[in-house]
Amino acid sequence: MTNILLQQAGGGASAMPMLLMMVAIFAIMYFFMIRPQQKRQKEIQKFQNELTEGTQVVTGGGIYGTVKSVDLEKHTVEVKIAKDVVITVDKGYVFKDMANTPLQK
Repeated sequence: MTNILLQQAGGGASAMPMLLMMVAIFAIMYFFMIRPQQKRQKEIQKFQNELTEGTQVVTGGGIYGTVKSVDLEKHTVEVKIAKDVVITVDKGYVFKDMANTPLQK
């Protein structure tokens, strides 16, 4: 009986390293996964809020085009995708056209 109580008392000391390891894993996940994703989302939101006529964009469906007009009330963007072809897209599905922007070093 005393042997069982001693084993249980010794088992409590190993909980601290396990807790520290869990905190370390969460911190690593936060700094390498969650934080960069939040930063990217803020950049996309900023780009969508600053859309102007003539900006090269890609829609969420993969269609490349040029912004013709932005309707702030309806939260939509008219995108010219070909000669005399204009589509209306929700502003949240318009992203920066990385193919036509110079790479930053």
